[in-house]
Parts: sequence; C-alpha cells; structure tokens
Amino acid sequence: MILNSFILLISLFLPSEQRRQEDIPVYSYEIVNVYPHDTTAFTQGLFFKDGYLYESTGQVDQSTIRKVELETGNTVQVEKFPAGIFGEGIIDWGDRLIGLSWRRQTGFEWDINSFKMKGTFEYQGEGWGLTRNSTHILMSDGTPDIRFLDPETLNEVRRIEVKAQGRPLINLNELEWVDGEIFANIWQTDFIARINPENGDVIGLINLRGLLSREDIIPGYTDVLNGIAVNAEGKLFVTGKYWPKLFEIRLVKIK
Repeated sequence: MILNSFILLISLFLPSEQRRQEDIPVYSYEIVNVYPHDTTAFTQGLFFKDGYLYESTGQVDQSTIRKVELETGNTVQVEKFPAGIFGEGIIDWGDRLIGLSWRRQTGFEWDINSFKMKGTFEYQGEGWGLTRNSTHILMSDGTPDIRFLDPETLNEVRRIEVKAQGRPLINLNELEWVDGEIFANIWQTDFIARINPENGDVIGLINLRGLLSREDIIPGYTDVLNGIAVNAEGKLFVTGKYWPKLFEIRLVKIK
C-alpha cells in the first residue's frame, strides 16, 4: 500500500501529455524560523492553542499528550496515554483534549487544563490523525477516507474519500485545518496533501524534501515527516517523528 502512494505521487509529476486530468499545483517551501523539538517525541498530533503547542506522541507505553513552549521546545505539562496504548493524533474541543489510539479502536478525552482523563469513546478501524474546524472534528485512519465527527458525541456524521486526479490517496496521517482546506501528511513521504473538504479532491501538494538536513538525521532513529500546526497569526509549522527541529515555513508555488 505504501508503494501505491509512491507510484501515485511520482505519476503526478509526469509530463502533462501523460496525464488524464488537470495538473495538481505543487508547492515547495522557504524556512522562516527554526525552533527546537524534543528528539524523544514520536510526533503524532500537533496544534496551537493560546500560544502553546499541544503535541501527542506514539509508541506503546511511551505515548503522551503534552503542552510545549514554542521558543524553547520545553514540555511544560505532560500526561501518558493508558498502559499498552499506541497513541495517535489529538485535537481540542472546548475544555477537552481528544486523542486516538492506533489499533485499539478507542479514543480518549482529557480535561485540557489538568490533563485528567475524562472518558473514552469507540470507533471502527484504526486511528491516525485529528484536526477540527468550527463545526466538526476530522479524523484520518490510514485509508483514503477522512471522517467528520460530531464534536459532542464523537460519532461519525459523514466522510469524504480523498482522491488525487481521480485516484484514491492512502496513508493520510496527521491533519490540520488551514484556511478552509485540510492539510494531511502522507505517511512515509515528504509530501503534504492540500484537500478540498467538500469533495476530497487533492488541490495541491507540498514537497518538503530536504527540510531536515542530513546532519540532523540519525540513521535508524530519526523517522518520517509528521506534524502540521498553524498558529493564531496563520503561520505554518511542521516537524517529524524524533526530529530535533520544528520549522516555520512559507509555501512557494513551483508548478
């Protein structure tokens, strides 16, 4: 399945006469600022609230939710997922933090101030990423589908199938709502997909290849790009699993 995503992404860069549908715009990046990031954080979810980064991390019995200072990268508040859980994405709604597990089909709710567990909920399939708009919580599950959840009941109310030039795009991971679009990390690639939330069409691809320098990569340890957050000023930040840096970037259209 991972190979299928690579084949699809490669095909999007073929000469236009070899494609059947309209080109998808491609963006590169400019680095605006660089901030420290905890190299023990296997980043699963990332978002800004009240000037702080909220981050969830994965791996069984190592998974956490945490509140982080942007400038220093210091964790100012942390809580572990329950024992045996591989944590995935998180997002806020009201006074709650809402998080997913990978394969347990169980989600969790914490008080956003105390990080005290408030309850659990269930869903079918895997849990990957979460984000929100003003009306719904959005959830990815590793398939081409993005689910829209009622934020109070956490029940699914609808879903979209994400397609690039008419072909389903799998491995959608961490999510962020950005100016009316869904941004999604494509797992095991250097790409972020920009998605129309109404019909699931991929309306742009962001190529972040080379963002983390070779000097910052520990072979066999530093993992993939994952983590997208937008602050109150609309600035875009990205990082990855076990990355030593978090980047503020500006998008540059290249095609």
